[in-house]
Amino acid sequence: MVTVTPSPEAQPDPRRWWALGALVASMLTLGFDLTILNVALPTMAGDLGATTGEQQWMADAYVVVFAALMLPAGLLGDRFGRRLMLIVGLGIFLAGSVVGALAGDVNAVIVARAVMGVGGALVTPLALSVLPSLFRPEESTKAVGIISAATALGLPLGPIIGGWLLNHFWWGSVFLVNVPMAAIGITACVFLLPETRDPASPKVDIVSTAFTAGGLGALIYAIIEAPTRGWGDPLVLGMFGAAVVLLAGLVLRERRMERPMLDMTLLAQRGFLFNTVAATLVMFVLSGLLFVLPPYLQAVLGNDALGTGLRLLPMMGGLLVASRTAQPVLARFGARATVSAGLVVLAFAALLGSRTTVDSGYGFTALWLSIAGLGFGFALIPAMNGALGALPRDRAGSGSGLLMTLRQVGAAIGIALLGSLLADTFRDRLDVTGLSARAADTAGDSVVAAHLVAQQSGSADLLASANSAYTHGMGIVLLVCGIAALVSALLAAAFLPTTPVAKSSETPDLDAARVDA
Repeated sequence: MVTVTPSPEAQPDPRRWWALGALVASMLTLGFDLTILNVALPTMAGDLGATTGEQQWMADAYVVVFAALMLPAGLLGDRFGRRLMLIVGLGIFLAGSVVGALAGDVNAVIVARAVMGVGGALVTPLALSVLPSLFRPEESTKAVGIISAATALGLPLGPIIGGWLLNHFWWGSVFLVNVPMAAIGITACVFLLPETRDPASPKVDIVSTAFTAGGLGALIYAIIEAPTRGWGDPLVLGMFGAAVVLLAGLVLRERRMERPMLDMTLLAQRGFLFNTVAATLVMFVLSGLLFVLPPYLQAVLGNDALGTGLRLLPMMGGLLVASRTAQPVLARFGARATVSAGLVVLAFAALLGSRTTVDSGYGFTALWLSIAGLGFGFALIPAMNGALGALPRDRAGSGSGLLMTLRQVGAAIGIALLGSLLADTFRDRLDVTGLSARAADTAGDSVVAAHLVAQQSGSADLLASANSAYTHGMGIVLLVCGIAALVSALLAAAFLPTTPVAKSSETPDLDAARVDA
C-alpha cells in the first residue's frame, strides 16, 4: 500500500501530536462503544420491551455491518482520500449515535447501530493508515501504541461510563456520549490531518461487498430467529440456505479475482490459518460472554447499571494485565505454547463459571471472570501477532484485513449463537404456571421481562424461576464456551508453529493487535 510518508530530512509537522490526540479520542469512543451497550441492554429491554432476540440484533447490527464493510472502507480511503473517508466515517458514526439517542423503539435502535457500524468500519482501518503521513518511522510505532492503548482503555471504561450514565440519565445517553467525541475527531481531521491516497489500490468490488453483507446478515438472522420460530421453520431454513449460497459465491468470486479484497489464498499458510482460527474462536467466546453476563449481574444479582459495569472489571483487568505481559511470554515460548496455554486457561474459567448457581454470589463470579480475562489476553494477542507475523511482507495489508474481518464474524456469530442458546434454554426452563398465555409469552422473552411480569403479578415463584432459569442458561452457554476454547487449544497445540515470534520494530501492526482486543 502506498502512503505519503515524510522523509527523514523533512521537518515534522508540529501539530502531529494534536492530530494524534484527536485520533485517540475517536478510537477511544469506538473502544468503549464495544462494551457500553452490553451494560445498557437490560435497561433497554425493560424500557423498550425488547426480547432476547431483539437485544441480540441491537448488539449484532453493529458487528455484522462492521465486518462486511471494513475491507471496502479501507479501499475507499486509499482511492478517494483517507482524511476524507475518516471524516465521513466519524460523521456517520455521529449521526447513528444521535438516531440511537432519540430512538423510541427497538427497530430504530437496531437501525442506529447498523449506521454506527458503517462509521466504525470507516474509522478503524483509516485511523491507523494516516499515521505514516504524520510521523517519521521512528515515531510511528509509538503513535500506533498510543492509539492501541486508548482503544484497550475503552473496553473497561465502557461499562463504567455506561453504568454511570444509566444511573443518572435515560438509556439514550449511552449513544449521546459519542457525539462530542466524534465532533472533536471531525474538527481535528479537518484542520490537522494531511490528505493521502493510493490510486493503485484495488477497486471496491460492490458484488463481493453485497455477498459479504447479505451472507452474514442471513446467517445471523437465521441463528437469532431459530429459537422463536423453530429450527425447522421454512424462513429459518431459507435464510441458512441463502447464507451458504452467498458466502460460497463470495469465496468463488474472490478466488477468481486478480486483486481480491479478501485474499483467501492466505488461509493456505498454516501459521496464519490456525492463529486466525484461534483469534476468531476467542472473539466468539468473548462477545458471547459480554452479551450474557450483564443481565445476570443486573437482573439476577440485583445490581444497578453502574454496579454491573464495575463488576465486569475483573475480566477487563485480567485482559489488560495479559496484554502487557503476553509479548515477552510469546517471544520466550512461541505461539504454540502461549496461545494453547491461554486457551486452556480460558476453557478452565468458562467451565468453572458454568458451575454458577443463583446462590453463588458475586465473589465466585469475580474469580472466574478474572481467570477468563487472563485467558483472553494470553490467547488473543499472541494469536493476532502470530497470524500477522506469518504473512509475507508484501501481503500484510490484505492479511490483516482478512484477519480482522474473520474476527468480527466470530464476534457476530458468538452473540447470535450463544444468545440464541441462552434464550432457548431460558424459555424451556422458566415455570410460567398460573400465568395467562399473554403474560407467559412476555415472561419468556427475557429475564428482564420475566422480572417485570413477576413484579406486576406479585409472583415470588416466577421471580425465583426466572433467576434460576437464566443462571442455568448462562451455565450452558459457559459450558459451550469452555468446550470451544478447549477444542481451539487442541488445534493450536497440534498445528501452530513452534518458532518463538520476536516483536519487530518494522511491523507496528503487531501492536495494533491490541486495538480490538
